[in-house]
Amino acid sequence: MQGSSPTTSEVNEKSLSLLNMLSPEIMANPHVHYHALRQYDPVHWDPYMHAWVVTSYPEAVTVLMQYSADRTPAPARLNQLGLSFMTPFAEVMLKQMMFMDGAAHTRLRTLCASAFTPRRVEELRSVIESVANDIIDGFIANGKLDMITEFANPLPAIVTARMLGVPVEDHQQLHAWVLDIAEVLGNFQHHPDRVVQIIESLEALKSYVAAQMRDRRLTPNQGLINSLMNAEVDGQRLTDDEVICNTIITLIGGHETTTNLIASGFLTLLRNPDSLEQLRTHPEIIVPAVEELLRYESPVQHTARIAPAEMQLGGKTIRKGARVVAGLAAANRDPKRFPDPDRLDLTRSDNRHLAFGWAAHFCFGAPLARMEGQVAFNTLLRRLRNPRLLETALQWRDNAGLRGLTQLNIAFDPA
Repeated sequence: MQGSSPTTSEVNEKSLSLLNMLSPEIMANPHVHYHALRQYDPVHWDPYMHAWVVTSYPEAVTVLMQYSADRTPAPARLNQLGLSFMTPFAEVMLKQMMFMDGAAHTRLRTLCASAFTPRRVEELRSVIESVANDIIDGFIANGKLDMITEFANPLPAIVTARMLGVPVEDHQQLHAWVLDIAEVLGNFQHHPDRVVQIIESLEALKSYVAAQMRDRRLTPNQGLINSLMNAEVDGQRLTDDEVICNTIITLIGGHETTTNLIASGFLTLLRNPDSLEQLRTHPEIIVPAVEELLRYESPVQHTARIAPAEMQLGGKTIRKGARVVAGLAAANRDPKRFPDPDRLDLTRSDNRHLAFGWAAHFCFGAPLARMEGQVAFNTLLRRLRNPRLLETALQWRDNAGLRGLTQLNIAFDPA
């Protein structure tokens, strides 16, 4: 009725909507928001998102296992919705394995896996260690650094460039393109004034990968782009467009998730000095420590799926075709799955978090991200004496899905 006051239910739904994720207060600590939403309704219809939002662990696992990842609207549908500006992104996403199901997904993942082998990842360990030490050599005498621009950005960017087999000096430009494109992948809403720049970055990155492919045909190397071009399983190969599109998603994963793991993880250690000292004096616990940091401060906050049929989830009926958002970071702090979930425990056992997803769509680059995190934290704690946070008011990037800092200023005793 016109002029009537909103009901308590309406206030709750509006205040708990994921569309609030970009507010500075929630960005500073989204887990308060996730906790409130999980207590209010762990499988919740968000009328402002036009989607179901899942914040409980078992239901999030069900979504990741049973719901469809094939969620990219066709260009014609985007035109109908007045979202034609999204067409260039849709054309890329339609060829990326993370937005596919069934046989199409299996084909792409199998071909890419034949090029991105565990041996290739393990061979990068010495490269990661060398790059990490070289970067630290550049600021170790200063006694301070911006963890984002001086370490957490360049380390994965340089490693990814070497892995792909592209010139290392291109890593800064590649990272700039990736930051732009990640805005679309991570956010529910988009800034109209950023669309032109983001599309330019997407087209520039596509052209860059295509040029690298032309060079590899003339001068093959051991990089991943060359391997993807030549990958063959049961007589099947990737098309040029598939190589380009899946190189782009590899770049985004290789840059964004690892940068945010390193920076947010180090911030978490600084805020938990007992844990920082525990890891510094016992570097052998680095494997479970990285898993706990991934659980505690997940680089990827959520992922979306589509209900393939009418289904029951957490006592709710989900209609066929409904959009469902699995809150990975929220599920990683579900007290019914993780005892005392808001406590950092670097040796936590039974730590099957969802930071890299689950099942068929488990993150393709997880082994590399884990290795980079392990090397990064141990190297930083070994070489930086008495690290400490220089600021209390932190600035988080405007990205609700790929959570990361814009800067992280740290002081330490110079060597």
